[in-house]
Amino acid sequence: MVRIGTVVMGASDVRRAAASWKAALGYVEREPLQDDWVVLVPAYGHGVGLCLGRSGTPVQEVPRVHLDLYTEEQDAEVDRLVALGAARIDWELYPDDPDFVVLADTEGNRFCVIDTTHG
Repeated sequence: MVRIGTVVMGASDVRRAAASWKAALGYVEREPLQDDWVVLVPAYGHGVGLCLGRSGTPVQEVPRVHLDLYTEEQDAEVDRLVALGAARIDWELYPDDPDFVVLADTEGNRFCVIDTTHG
C-alpha cells in the first residue's frame, strides 16, 4: 500500500511561494529552505506535505493537477488567501452554482477553495 506523502509544485521564486503557502496553510519548513527547493509540512499533526521546486516551466491555465483546499468559510478564506498574495481567476469553466472558487498562488499555480457546506 502506498500513500501520498507530498504534492510537488513548480515555482520561479521558491522563497516567495514558500512564504505564501506557509501563511495560507499554517505549514512549516521540514528542513531549511533552499533557493531552489523546500518541503513544507503541517505545523501540528499529520498531513500531506507541499514541496516547492524551482521551475522555468510555464504555468498551465487549465492545469491537469491542482490543489483543492476545503473550508466551511469559503468567502472568508478566499479573502484571507487573496490578502496573502493569491489572485482571483476569471474561470470560464465554472458550472452553475459552483462549490469552488479558483485562485492562483504567487507563482500563478491554480488551486480551488471548496465550500464544504455547499449541498
